[in-house]
Amino acid sequence: MEIRPRLGDRSLFPELRARAYLNHAAISPPSLAVRRAADEVLDSYALEGVGAAMRWAEQRSVLRADLATLIGAGPEDIGLVANTTAGVIAVALCRPWRAGASIVVFDGEFPTNVTPWQQAAGTFDLALHRLPLAGFSDGSGDGLARVEALLRGGGVRLVAVSAVQFQTGLHMPLQALASLAHAHDAELFVDGIQAVGALPLDVAALGIDYLSCGGHKWLMGLEGCGFLYVAPHRVKALIPRIAGWLSHVDPLGFLFEGPGQLRYDRPVRARADFVEAGAPNTLGLAALQASVGLLQQLGVPTIQAHVQAYHDVLEPALIARGFASLRAPDPAARSSILSARPPEGLTDQQVVAHLAAHGVAVTNPDGIVRFSPHWPNGLHELEIVLEALDTLPHAAGPTRSPTEPPGG
Repeated sequence: MEIRPRLGDRSLFPELRARAYLNHAAISPPSLAVRRAADEVLDSYALEGVGAAMRWAEQRSVLRADLATLIGAGPEDIGLVANTTAGVIAVALCRPWRAGASIVVFDGEFPTNVTPWQQAAGTFDLALHRLPLAGFSDGSGDGLARVEALLRGGGVRLVAVSAVQFQTGLHMPLQALASLAHAHDAELFVDGIQAVGALPLDVAALGIDYLSCGGHKWLMGLEGCGFLYVAPHRVKALIPRIAGWLSHVDPLGFLFEGPGQLRYDRPVRARADFVEAGAPNTLGLAALQASVGLLQQLGVPTIQAHVQAYHDVLEPALIARGFASLRAPDPAARSSILSARPPEGLTDQQVVAHLAAHGVAVTNPDGIVRFSPHWPNGLHELEIVLEALDTLPHAAGPTRSPTEPPGG
């Protein structure tokens, strides 16, 4: 029986304790579809042992195609990895660096998209430039101007940025960054974990050279699996420094094709999936395909509109209660994250703990209160959220906004 998701309906999450789970930017809870897929993998191996392996190898081919469709790529451009960090490390280690080249990163980025570049800089004798994000969030254009100034100076070979900033939810101008980078012989690397599955994203149209994304946030899979996209015109230049036995062309032949097939000179695949170096997370990848299937049924643009409608009600309610919204004024710079600074006299820890005690799950990265609903969250939940906000100690009075639901 096919599982069908419905916007604003959490019936696929029957055991979820939080009354309003607004924490998908951290970890999404597994749906019944995800749990069923994971159980199916375990059951197949319990029954067949190694006999189940080829079935799930074929499933991974389907998953690559599904992920490619989600981001406007081809299946051959996708490699399956353990997490976002693994994809960043793959490019950081395999790109053909020259000593003295430089990389641009941004202050305020999640460390996933900074630490591997720091290590690459030390390993390959590179310079690392850190730019502020302020020039992107204030609408001044200073952010792009600073990037362009560094690019004009020469030597920059890669700009690394998150599609969406994990603290504020700022949706970065990826196409503009890619155009600037390419005009100065540089490449664009994107950490896509806070965007893919929640926002429409076309890597080819945007000019993205590399994108890495874990599966446990907006893709709504499990921890421990994700994917790396490599643009087709970039993959052949990569040096397969992280290759393993499954990175070769026909890596399994020696196991099934008789004597004399064990060789060590088989070439490494000149495709993104050379990063699939060893035994895969079969259970996690099957679960990821199930969760991606739900997203495909709903459509990412539909999910985006649904979440923005949720934010359109929540944001004025937060402001009325003394919060300072960090949501971008420009709709193009918005994401599925709505962040706010707490009211005067309250700490972020107090707000998060109070909401949790009232059944509302949010988090507070680096002191900012972050709300991150997804397709299962419905506007009817806002009654619960607003009641919890209204009982915050020392909170501003609940001045109702005309956009709030009746009785909220």
